[in-house]
Amino acid sequence: MTADCLFCKMVSGQIKPNTVYEDNDVLAFKDINPQAPVHVLVVPKKHIATLNDLGPGDTDITGKLVKAAIHIAKQSGLADSGYRAVMNCNADAGQSVFHVHLHLLGGRSMHWPPG
Repeated sequence: MTADCLFCKMVSGQIKPNTVYEDNDVLAFKDINPQAPVHVLVVPKKHIATLNDLGPGDTDITGKLVKAAIHIAKQSGLADSGYRAVMNCNADAGQSVFHVHLHLLGGRSMHWPPG
């Protein structure tokens, strides 16, 4: 946990997110600035600043994030129509909170390229 990290504060309960999924390793909540009808952030409970900071002991965490996103997509009715799962790394890619997270977006047609 990092004291000044917004997502760590959510994981610890200091800030109450609009939670849609939680297990021992992952917390998922609705984005406060949604870019699609369904926009959920899936975060590991362990603080890892960026994808570049994943260490040898973090091998399972990306799989857990993806599995949670699939579960949420199915619950939200997005699995058949489609959804997007995005992870940004560092500021030029659009990462604004430096705690690894996966964006699950769906409920509308997505365009390519994304940005």
